[in-house]
Order: sequence, then C-alpha cells, then structure tokens
Amino acid sequence: MAQKEVLEFEEYVRTRQDALLRSARRLVPDPVDAQDLLQTALARTYGRWDGIADKRLADAYLRRVMINTRTEWWRARKLEEVPTEQLPDASVDDSTEQHADRALLMDVLKVLAPKQRSVVVLRHWEQMSTEETAAALGMSAGTVKSTLHRALARLREELEARDLDARAPEREERERCAA
Repeated sequence: MAQKEVLEFEEYVRTRQDALLRSARRLVPDPVDAQDLLQTALARTYGRWDGIADKRLADAYLRRVMINTRTEWWRARKLEEVPTEQLPDASVDDSTEQHADRALLMDVLKVLAPKQRSVVVLRHWEQMSTEETAAALGMSAGTVKSTLHRALARLREELEARDLDARAPEREERERCAA
C-alpha cells in the first residue's frame, strides 16, 4: 500500500473511530469485545483499503466486516464444559399434566357443534387468521367471529361446570368435617 493510502486510512480511522465504535457496541454487548471487534475489522479493512474505490462507502464496508467478524466469532465460540466430581442429577420432564390437559381439551371440544369445533380448531390450533378460516370453511369473516365467540363461551361454561363437579367431593368433605 502506498504511503498516501496509509495516511488516508489513518485519517479515516481518526475521524470515524467514535461512530464506528458505536456501531460495534450495537453488535456486541460488552464494551471490551466491541473494541476488539472494531480493531479486528480495521485490521481486515486496512489490507483492502486500496480496493475500496469510493471511500464514501468505507463506513458501510467496515460495518459489513464487523458483522461478518461477529458472526465468525459466534460460530467459533466454544461451549465450555466444567469438570465436576459428581454428575448432576438428570431431570426428566413430567408430561403427565400436559397429557391430562390435552385429553381434557379433546373431551371438552366434543360438546361443540361441528361448525363451532372447526372454527375453534382452525383459529386457535392451526392459528389461521379470521379471513383464512372463513375461506377454508366457506363462510364470511363475520360468521367466523360470531361462531368463535359463541364456541369459546360454551367451552368456558363447560370447563367451569367440570371444575365445579371436580370440587364437589372436596366441598362435601369440608361440610361433613364442619358438621
């Protein structure tokens, strides 16, 4: 690289270093890592400075180098293993409650009319929009909304009734103990 280009690069770094450091700080949370990122990007850019024809685009070029460098660092990170004397207890998720909830949901959905069930499943299970649900079922968006409203109200009623039925033995036991 010619002496003129070296001086030009040094002048560029002197005038733009604060803005470039702010850009690096947006890419990595740690201030020290941001300084390292900027220094690495400047070192990589220095070797290619004469290849940047339009020096007005140097900021964009350096930002791209910083993004690529940060990505390389992230990919190369090492997941540290810490040796211990004893292995930690392996925990196993108990999905019993999740299965019970799913079984309850499937059972409660049976109280709905087929049209209501279809609307609830498409809107909430399949996460379709109102318009997508209307198109899939061949009805208007307003019909989907009103059907969904009535279906959800019916589901709430059913769940509350089942909850009250489940609590009835507890209530009877309390009443017996109180008497």
